[in-house]
Amino acid sequence: MQKKNPQKEIQSSQGIMSTILQNIPKESNVTKIDYEGPKIALYTNSPKYLLENNEIISNLVNIIKKRIVIRTDESIRKIEEEAKQIIINQIPKDANLQGMFFDNAIGEVSVEVKRPWLLQNTKFNVSEITERVGWRLRIRKAATKTSTTVQTINYNLKISSSDRSKQLKQIGEKIFRPRLSRKSEVSLLTLGGFGQVGRSCMLLMTQDSKILIDCGVNPGTRNPTESFPRLDWANITLDDLDAIVISHAHLDHTGFLPVLCKYGYKGPIYCTEPTLPMMNLIQLDAIKVSAAQGKSPIYSERDVKQIMKQTITLPYSTVTDIAPDIKLVLSNAGHILGSSTCHFHIGNGDHNFVYTGDIKYGKSMLFESASWNYPRVETLLIESTYGAKEDIQPTRQEVESAFINAINTTLVDGGKILIPIPAVGRAQEIMMVIDQYMKSGEMIESPVFMEGMISEASAIHESYPEYLARELKQKILETDNNPFDSEYFTNIEHPDAREEPLRDNMHCIIIATSGMLEGGPVLEYFKNIAPVKKNKILFVSYQVNGTLGRRVLDGTKQVSLIGKNGKIEAANINCSIEKLDGFSGHSDYNQLISFVHKLRPKLRRVLVNHGERRKSENLSMSIRRMFRIPTHYPQIQEAIKLF
Repeated sequence: MQKKNPQKEIQSSQGIMSTILQNIPKESNVTKIDYEGPKIALYTNSPKYLLENNEIISNLVNIIKKRIVIRTDESIRKIEEEAKQIIINQIPKDANLQGMFFDNAIGEVSVEVKRPWLLQNTKFNVSEITERVGWRLRIRKAATKTSTTVQTINYNLKISSSDRSKQLKQIGEKIFRPRLSRKSEVSLLTLGGFGQVGRSCMLLMTQDSKILIDCGVNPGTRNPTESFPRLDWANITLDDLDAIVISHAHLDHTGFLPVLCKYGYKGPIYCTEPTLPMMNLIQLDAIKVSAAQGKSPIYSERDVKQIMKQTITLPYSTVTDIAPDIKLVLSNAGHILGSSTCHFHIGNGDHNFVYTGDIKYGKSMLFESASWNYPRVETLLIESTYGAKEDIQPTRQEVESAFINAINTTLVDGGKILIPIPAVGRAQEIMMVIDQYMKSGEMIESPVFMEGMISEASAIHESYPEYLARELKQKILETDNNPFDSEYFTNIEHPDAREEPLRDNMHCIIIATSGMLEGGPVLEYFKNIAPVKKNKILFVSYQVNGTLGRRVLDGTKQVSLIGKNGKIEAANINCSIEKLDGFSGHSDYNQLISFVHKLRPKLRRVLVNHGERRKSENLSMSIRRMFRIPTHYPQIQEAIKLF
């Protein structure tokens, strides 16, 4: 007689619920067990008991191998105004309460205070207050400048709470459905971002599940067939998808996502918490840039708002079921705020697939170096933006010295420096470097003007300190200092204010979006700065093939731009052009090789993407030769069997 597998029995929906009921103490007063997307929610009318006895939930998680969250029963939740008053009375005035956000869908209240560290040294007891108000508390550090993006997301989550509750339950039912097959066959379809930088997208498929990973656009082409992921070739409908997983917020990874929502995708979108406001900010800005260029945007604000309602955010290092046979773990990728490597655990340990996304295997002022310590990984898909042997970047000390010199030589001559910059990540890094060296006296003091999404992106960085480098996180969480603010910085709020930085006698630094000169306020500065010999355009981020930034970097002396009246204007480039690679959020050749070396004992295969074809090929060949591991640099529209 064949023995039963107890773990297999637990995996069924009824098995999960009955196992919880058998193992949870009566004192927990659990009133309901329900799905909350990829989590199992335990509703209780005595939350304090479970909150103060963490081992109960830990033991349950070890038994059922699923994420469990404690929720308060709706019957004990006080009305918002009453709950708000109780919480206000418990918070010391010195902690400086800034606001609260009540999320009805999950019964949680986010309490934002300027000095959260003061709550640890008082009688402020989270579990006791949760018991009193019937809402689970989440304490957050309030940003110096409130992020309008985060506020908008909170508002949209609130007004859609009823729909979200239903959707989360439906998602849970789909995730925890019985598996059709116990046999794991895993394949990967390449839909974009292979042999190129742009429109990153791929489809991970098993016999039970279909997961779309990233969904970007190509900023360097005007040809529609090369601009968007080849979802048409994948031969699937949007209803076939179990989930979409987003590695980070940049448009070349998220720019086509609103289009999927526009045309009816209703399923879950997984990413880290700060990735949601970051991609919201970037996607909405893309609409404005399209309109300014006289183009019809491919999606609307409504489609971007829909993403907010469908997104399920995950913390780093948390194992989460996203399909009947796939678990996901997001880990720090070191690229931009919230960027993640994606570890897919398929079947019962049958295959482990890691997608690095855009990765920085090296510490910066903003972020820790990318995580690498996966328990298991058989197939690695790694980026190759700087995958050629000549793409070895200078040390951090060398690039900072070169940056100081590039700034000082131009300012001494009375010139202006224009730094075209991505608003997310590079901008905040450069701001911190400028502030540090102007304060130390190594960089000539001068006004620094910023325009575009930089100020809002900085506010989002400050709102999620737990995703920043340890020293920076500590500075935000334990002091009143805002690392993204400085006496040298002036934010340009309106086009009329551009007159000051563009004055003839004003030597200054101008930081503006976008980083590849593909629209945005940077073009208005470019028109004025490029023709003047004593000025400088300083690139500090990657320039995709086909973009205006790449053409300028490659030596073009005249470019055509759309003027205010819609007419084409010619702009001569007489100023000096300089490129510094060491600030990049991408790993250089040596760092990519070092990352693979860390994983080498476990790896069976390495795939290479996200690089110009020559760079992908070079990295692939180097890894194969150095580590004797099978490698491949796929092109778009390839089907690859992983297992």
